Amino acid sequence: MAGALIVTAELGPPDLAWLDRLRRTHYPAERNRVPAHLTMFHALPPSAEGELRSRLSNLVRAGTPHAWIEGLMNLGGGVAYRIVSPDLDAIRNELAEVFHGSLTVQDAGGWRPHVTIQNKVATKVARAFLEDLQRGFAPRSVSISGLGLHRYLDGPWERLGVYPFRGR
Repeated sequence: MAGALIVTAELGPPDLAWLDRLRRTHYPAERNRVPAHLTMFHALPPSAEGELRSRLSNLVRAGTPHAWIEGLMNLGGGVAYRIVSPDLDAIRNELAEVFHGSLTVQDAGGWRPHVTIQNKVATKVARAFLEDLQRGFAPRSVSISGLGLHRYLDGPWERLGVYPFRGR
């Protein structure tokens, strides 16, 4: 939905660089229009922009959330890292409550936090990549530097703002 607003948990620079490098390597180039990301909401209405800006600005005052990569997810035609963060869950739940009447079916259906590093490939290719990643996988922390607000532009995103966390 062109013009819809997207809310992300912004990955810290070292983790973003690592995950984006994997994404650029394993995601089909012609379909990879945005860097690696952790989406919290996929499509909020453009009319919510002012309130979203205000709420995101307030939410980052609570301190930097703890998050970690807990495992891998098989997306059928792709692979993602599964993220666990009770802190981010609380932020998302608060925003979901505020915007409950404006949520799409996808956003209202709950949240499975993940960073997609491969998608839209043949199932066989995805399965082989997943098996390769599983051989060397170990859970690890992932840094979250802020909350991001973006506008969907029929593929690419326009960054509207980043709200850095203010420590803990």
